Amino acid sequence: MKVILFGATGMVGQGVLRECLRDPQVESVLAVVRAPTGQRDPKLRELVWTDFLDFTGAAEEFAGADACFFCLGVSSFRMSEADYTRITHDVTMAAARVLADASPELTFVYVSGQGTDSTERGRTMWARVKGRTENELLRLLPNAYAFRPGFIQPLHGIRSKTRTYRVLYAAIAPLAPALRRAFPRAVTTTEQLGLAMLGVAERGYPRRVLENRDLTTFGDRPGGAPG
Repeated sequence: MKVILFGATGMVGQGVLRECLRDPQVESVLAVVRAPTGQRDPKLRELVWTDFLDFTGAAEEFAGADACFFCLGVSSFRMSEADYTRITHDVTMAAARVLADASPELTFVYVSGQGTDSTERGRTMWARVKGRTENELLRLLPNAYAFRPGFIQPLHGIRSKTRTYRVLYAAIAPLAPALRRAFPRAVTTTEQLGLAMLGVAERGYPRRVLENRDLTTFGDRPGGAPG
């Protein structure tokens, strides 16, 4: 399987990249980045791209891919709707449109969030924007999926780039295993997300929007999809 990965330096993207590099079914990973990461692995190649609103010139690089894992994202805190839309919706769709032409059958997995508003009419700004992005992706690509994780615990030394989140994760870490058991609908891990993405890309899933419980179940069963 040939994978394209957006957001490889973020917390979720780091977790997904780790699982891709560990999976024997993954032949190669093309990480689309703004600057070189310095990471080295025989499976990994980086495509340094400056304009994330226009991927037209990357069509040849995207051709022949089997899956795209889109893990780019920012917090909506103190952001205007216009700015948040540009980063969350416009960048995602710019990549998806080129991928739809270059590799129309590929599996596209978009990391959304728990509470996303599919109606696009709710009062919460980020949820509306994520909902619009999900809806457009599902219409554009026949094999697109939206993942809606809740709280994500970073594992294996992975850290968020946001200081506030790093402090939060460090404080919660001792309680995380108990929280996952007590609240399976709300808590997952970077490892489970990566495994779930690979599972969906390899075997599909009966629903195109996966809530947190779907993700944890899939991630806990690397040998097959949940029943």
